[in-house]
Amino acid sequence: MEAAVPRETAGTAGTAGRTGAADLTGIEEISSEAELRELAGVPNSHAVNKTRHRLDDLDRQWLARSPFCVMATADAQGRCDASPKGDPAGFTHVLDDTTLVIPDRPGNKRMDGFLNILGNPHVGLNYVLPGRGDTLRINGRARLLRDAPFFDALVVKGNRPRLAVLVEIEEVFYHCSKAFLRSELWKPETWQPDALPPRARIVKSLEDKGRSLAELEEHYGPRYAERLYG
Repeated sequence: MEAAVPRETAGTAGTAGRTGAADLTGIEEISSEAELRELAGVPNSHAVNKTRHRLDDLDRQWLARSPFCVMATADAQGRCDASPKGDPAGFTHVLDDTTLVIPDRPGNKRMDGFLNILGNPHVGLNYVLPGRGDTLRINGRARLLRDAPFFDALVVKGNRPRLAVLVEIEEVFYHCSKAFLRSELWKPETWQPDALPPRARIVKSLEDKGRSLAELEEHYGPRYAERLYG
């Protein structure tokens, strides 16, 4: 596996290329749980007690139908990453009520989240079902696997993963749909995919000034989807 791209060092993350700093005069910061609770209140008993520690049959059904999740990780210094994971519905392989496996697929080889797991095994997963506002949230401890007998069950379009994440479940619960309702995420009439430049132009502007726009448009064109598992 190729070497990962070096992470930014502490103190420099998010500052590279900035031309000025925001004026934070007059901000009122919250610095304690007591202050937070005074402002936001306390959760009701339902919200507190809905957390479970193993998968229910309904959770298994959700995982079998979900094609997408976001995996949140943090390194040993607390620097965070949230990485989308997607495959055909049911891509998450359930070993038992407290253990699941997420296969890795060919990508850009940065491995940010996986590097985090090596230093801090805690992960948070948020599973989305297209069209639904509620989401399934799973928190646990992760391990990186280079092979296992069940890798044969993770093959998609001839691609047997070289790497997978095994998660030992600590918490399971469902999150309500308020964020999806507020954002109107699933309403096609609110979608504006052309409001920003296409991917090739963003790459040309910010990431890869060496290749021509024509080359990048070819790379991210219709054939891009044909290389997802190549």
